[in-house]
Amino acid sequence: MLATAVVAAVTTPAVLLTVTPAFADTEPAVPQGQDRPVGRALADAPPSDAPPSDAPAPDAPAPRSQPSIAELERAALEAKKAYDVAVAAEALALQAQKDVYSDAHPLAVAAATAKKAAEAAATAKDDADQKLADAEAELKKLEDSGTATDQEKADAEKKVADAAKVAEAAATAKDAADAKAKEADQARDAARDAADQRLDAARKATAAALAAKDAADKALADAKKEAEEGSCVPEDRLTVDVTGLPAKVTAGTTVDFTLRVTNGTGRTLDEVWPEVSIHATDKSGEKSLDDLLDVQWSTTASPTWQDLDADEFAGAIEKLKAGAHADVKLRLKVDASAVAGDGEAAVAADYVNEDGTCGGMPEYEEYDFDVVAAAVKPGKTTPPSTSGTQAQGATSNQPVTTTSGSLADTGSSSAMPKVALAGGAAVALGAGAMFAVRRRKAGADI
Repeated sequence: MLATAVVAAVTTPAVLLTVTPAFADTEPAVPQGQDRPVGRALADAPPSDAPPSDAPAPDAPAPRSQPSIAELERAALEAKKAYDVAVAAEALALQAQKDVYSDAHPLAVAAATAKKAAEAAATAKDDADQKLADAEAELKKLEDSGTATDQEKADAEKKVADAAKVAEAAATAKDAADAKAKEADQARDAARDAADQRLDAARKATAAALAAKDAADKALADAKKEAEEGSCVPEDRLTVDVTGLPAKVTAGTTVDFTLRVTNGTGRTLDEVWPEVSIHATDKSGEKSLDDLLDVQWSTTASPTWQDLDADEFAGAIEKLKAGAHADVKLRLKVDASAVAGDGEAAVAADYVNEDGTCGGMPEYEEYDFDVVAAAVKPGKTTPPSTSGTQAQGATSNQPVTTTSGSLADTGSSSAMPKVALAGGAAVALGAGAMFAVRRRKAGADI
């Protein structure tokens, strides 16, 4: 029971350590299966007023975040305590085994006493059997002599009968003593076997506790080393969601929509950076329309519309509590000269904590929209196109790749020519444009 308790004590830190951060370098290449590298120097981004973050997020997912250094320190401490308990339990089990194998142990004393009693009973039976044999021999001698009187024969016969009764009683006593000796031996041996099993279990628990302790120490050391190097980790419990982005945006118009950032990590994130990357090409996919797009952001705390920074971050959210969300208003302006084309909004979020840990979403959430050319002015021969915007999900003769508030179908073909879109983004943004080099999350190539 003690060994089982030790194993249970080791389990909690060991489970925590199964999510030891697989830290990435500051600007890593995209690993297999990961769409959006995290770990840029987020601390270098310009400060910004924080949107409100006290509102709880509905149906927040169960916490499953990468452990912080403080959490890893607690885990290492708990693992050390569990190991100490396991070592003490093994010592107790070893002593218990020594005790039960000792001749002074009560069960060993009882077995020895019962054995002596069985040996004495066996001796008594042998004596009784011998006396019976002697009496029978004397009776036979008298009968063979032919001179014995009737009284002598009667006395000899009585002696044989008395000896037979004693011999029978001695045999019964010996059987009882043998049974008691056997029971005492079994009780002693069972106790010794149990002590052996407890010691074996305690040794296994100590080995498990030592492995957990070593893993905890290594995880803490690795985390501290990675934190010193400024590395960050993927965090899929930090999520974003876009609402209000129309399925169609007409050139010359402005649309407002909302980006919601939700902290499902189970702990407060000291500084969260929403990222917004919006790009478009013409229908051929060969010409970028990015120079004709203007994206701005605004929050309740900072109501003035501001441009995205050079890294496409929309301000910063301070102290986003566990289970809470914060909203960032976004505004997309499409220049009137833009031709019809395909657009995509890719959004994500990164975080930096005061303890040096950092990370972000491992992949973008992507939303497609159509760029509709502005209506031809009266007098032109080209038939006019529909002006204004149309919300995603509305009835239209044009195919719509997404519905309002839902993600684009990233795993199948889309109306947007992705290769050209990414290429146009790279041309517009230069070598620093992360959007152009990231793979789509469903495995489709960009």
